[in-house]
Amino acid sequence: QVLFVESGGGLVQPGGSLRLSCAASGNIFGFVVMGWYRQPPGKQRELVASMTNIGVTNYVDSVKGRFTISRDNAKNTVYLQMNSLRPEDTAVYYCYGKRLGADYWGQGTQVTVSS
Repeated sequence: QVLFVESGGGLVQPGGSLRLSCAASGNIFGFVVMGWYRQPPGKQRELVASMTNIGVTNYVDSVKGRFTISRDNAKNTVYLQMNSLRPEDTAVYYCYGKRLGADYWGQGTQVTVSS
């Protein structure tokens, strides 16, 4: 069983930046997809960004040009660089991975964008 632990969330002013990290307890090489979801208060969880094991990325329209996903297989870590943050980016952000048909989730990290 691989566990994901997110970090890097916090309170930031609009226009600011944060970098989220998702550290896996095991090797992430076998994960065909890894990504980030978020769940704003009172709303459903949505996919923010994903990356396949061959580097193909996908972003929800609202974050394109502002967020960048990356993965470091050597460190078993996935990152989400978030720039030009907006109040509507406020949410709990969850790390996600799919391997051998099974879904893996982290516990979530809170991101709050407010002045």
